[in-house]
Amino acid sequence: MFTINVVKDFSKKPYGRYPNEGDCGQTFRQEKLAPALREYDKVHVILDGYNRYGRSFLDEAFGGLIREEGFKWADLKERLTYSHSQVKSIETLIEERLEAARKACE
Repeated sequence: MFTINVVKDFSKKPYGRYPNEGDCGQTFRQEKLAPALREYDKVHVILDGYNRYGRSFLDEAFGGLIREEGFKWADLKERLTYSHSQVKSIETLIEERLEAARKACE
């Protein structure tokens, strides 16, 4: 299991969808998350340390795996986990963004 801690390994304040908005979901996906999923069998993303993840960041980072990187939803369900120990609604939002991307790409 390979672990990525967003706040420690990427940015203390991840924000936005695209690079012109800051430390964004697209950059996180392209530089951290997608390469890890290509290299390791299982990847866990720790979201602790920041409580204001926006929908656009999470959609681009996680939903973008399906829309932009070619990953399959069923494969991600087996190989990708994520957690936020204090704000469980962030986990729910990631699940919703993955599901929306799956439906959009069917």
